[in-house]
Amino acid sequence: MSDRLLGAFDVQARACAALGSPMYAELLDLVLDDIRSRGIFADVLAGHEDDPGPSGLALRLLGGLHRLVLDGRAPALAAWYPSVGGRWDAAAAWPEILATARRQTAYLRAMLDQPPQTNEVGRSAALIGGLLHLVDRFPLPVKLFEIGSSAGLNLRADHYLYRHAGGQWGPADSAVVIEDAWHGALPPAAPLRIAHRHGFDIAPVDARTEDGRLTLLSYVWPDMTARLHRLSGAIDIARRVDADLDRMPAAEAVSRLQLTPGTLTVLWHSVTWQYLGAAEQHAVETRLKALGSAATANTPFAWLNLEPQRRAPDAHHEFLIRVRCWPDGADRILGSCAPHGPPVHWE
Repeated sequence: MSDRLLGAFDVQARACAALGSPMYAELLDLVLDDIRSRGIFADVLAGHEDDPGPSGLALRLLGGLHRLVLDGRAPALAAWYPSVGGRWDAAAAWPEILATARRQTAYLRAMLDQPPQTNEVGRSAALIGGLLHLVDRFPLPVKLFEIGSSAGLNLRADHYLYRHAGGQWGPADSAVVIEDAWHGALPPAAPLRIAHRHGFDIAPVDARTEDGRLTLLSYVWPDMTARLHRLSGAIDIARRVDADLDRMPAAEAVSRLQLTPGTLTVLWHSVTWQYLGAAEQHAVETRLKALGSAATANTPFAWLNLEPQRRAPDAHHEFLIRVRCWPDGADRILGSCAPHGPPVHWE
């Protein structure tokens, strides 16, 4: 097995440990040992030895295993998955995980070709705060577009409740409550009206179906119960708040965007950029700059994103909330946050 794959799995294991999932950190360490000894997971991953690290191969594999637990095809694993009421015990669970991988090799291989669903609801804390900054500057109805939208849950960000030390923002009776959402210089309490919501993804998920619900849940780390609870609430909201979703690559999606007078047009995305190839990134940037050049004070356009970026070429990566808006083309870092969202530190 290639050093690239082993390195990517090791990086993901360390990331899971740092981000609060000891279960996945331990499980990935066990998978790594199995790969090195040419066990069943080496067979499952055959053909993916040279996949780039940002493709999220480890999360695709773990998402496939989790889905088998959630939909009842791996009932013996349920005892160790907190997402279905179990309690993680690496030593006890590992033999059954190996057995499940042997029984479900073809399924797990197929899941490696599915992009991880990164529509993490907690990231709405960053996106909605950025949008409040924009409508404070441009007090207009919003046409909101998203690439890499998955099920479009973040397109409903204005229907979630965000709590912070100074109070809260959003509907008090929301099924999604994001605790400790904001620190620092809070976003302005500007009136917000989203007139249109439209998401694009190469593999969109209909959260209103049972299959879609399980797909989304499968990519949440099973021992992160707060994330699971937020996601379940967001799925409930998606069933009553409409958003258009289209199966479409990012470059094609932005090529279709048009500005509307009297409306603030916003394109946002979160932890999506790394999944686009260099050519597609260039095409997206070129189109967005063209839209920006057509913007006016009455027809403004903004590109809002939450992505791992560097403040300077020699700086370390941070998850930065960044906005570029036109007609003036101002580019600003609004703040930073944890990879899954809260707390957001506004600058």
